[in-house]
Amino acid sequence: MMTIPIILTVLAALVSLVWSSRHLMIRKEKRSGFSLSEAYNGPPENAPPISVIVAAKDEAENIETCVRTMLDQDYPDFELLVCNDRSEDDTAAIVERIAVEDSRLRLINIEHLPEGWCGKNNAMQIGIRQAKHDWICMIDADCRQISTRTLSTAMQYALDRKTDMLSVLPTLEMKSFWENVIQPVCSGIMMIWFHPDKVNNPDKPNAYANGAFMLMRRDVYEEIGTHEAVKDRVNEDMHMALRVKQAGRNLRVVRSRDLYVVRMYTSLGEIVRGWSRIFYGTFCTMKRLTLSLVVLVVMGLLPWTALILGLVMVEAGAYQSAWWWTCGIVGAIASTLQISVIFRFYGLINAKASLAWTYPLGCIIAICTVLLGIKKLLSGGKVTWRGTNYTQAN
Repeated sequence: MMTIPIILTVLAALVSLVWSSRHLMIRKEKRSGFSLSEAYNGPPENAPPISVIVAAKDEAENIETCVRTMLDQDYPDFELLVCNDRSEDDTAAIVERIAVEDSRLRLINIEHLPEGWCGKNNAMQIGIRQAKHDWICMIDADCRQISTRTLSTAMQYALDRKTDMLSVLPTLEMKSFWENVIQPVCSGIMMIWFHPDKVNNPDKPNAYANGAFMLMRRDVYEEIGTHEAVKDRVNEDMHMALRVKQAGRNLRVVRSRDLYVVRMYTSLGEIVRGWSRIFYGTFCTMKRLTLSLVVLVVMGLLPWTALILGLVMVEAGAYQSAWWWTCGIVGAIASTLQISVIFRFYGLINAKASLAWTYPLGCIIAICTVLLGIKKLLSGGKVTWRGTNYTQAN
């Protein structure tokens, strides 16, 4: 019967192989990976008009930057609708002031949330109904365009790829220590499940979209049932993407570079609560949440467990000290490979590579967020977002 040090040694060796393969993946990404940037062609000839829709609830801190950087786009024909969803701050007043300066901007005030709807979904549905054009671009209120060509390149790419729904992934803006420690780990979990290569393959069931920027044809939006079909979903972007793919439509996800940025959360508490909501709303099932938990524990913490436990047991003169010594060495190899991969990975995603050593800490906190997601699942799907309580059916 295999003992604990032998089991740990074998597992750490397997994890080492996995981390080694990640070096090859990063090398491939650096050499041939594609990110949409302002260098891409666009706007297209005879550019189709676009209706850009933003749902905003108590977004006084972000909405002016969001609106002004979108109005600065070089796209020749678009309108911008801001759906003010029951805000209690100055969101509406800020938008009204800007609308006086630019006729492309319209404010829609929403004062009532229908039973069974999430606020953002209701706001988006109302905005799209009032939109004039057949191409719909849905963005989040905390988006900041750092290029004037985001719409132009996105539409050109969508037309070039004959795309029915396009999600342009944001660059995450991470300023604080905790953002740089936790966000990359949680984002990495999402990439495991929803890698763009899998999502963009029509033969694979993987479906993903990020609500920060989604470009969709109106007829496709209506075909999948509009926001009515996902009205109670706190991660409506994911569920809309799934419906698009299930309908046999062309769903594409593309990374971006120097187009727009999003700062998701600022404090440790916001990060934990926000990612627990994302994990719960995205994975929805105990199977996926549990598998995500296993990945974090095995890939993130097992190498360090093998290293530390092996050295401690050797120092304590434990039985089978030779195996414990081997366990510590293999754990050290796995840990070194892990940090070297994370160092390179953080450089790719705009995180601070100098904080690669914090990856195990990030894994521990990410584990807590997944456990909170499991708790939400077991408690019946109760979620609080922007001051409103929701119960999401599974």
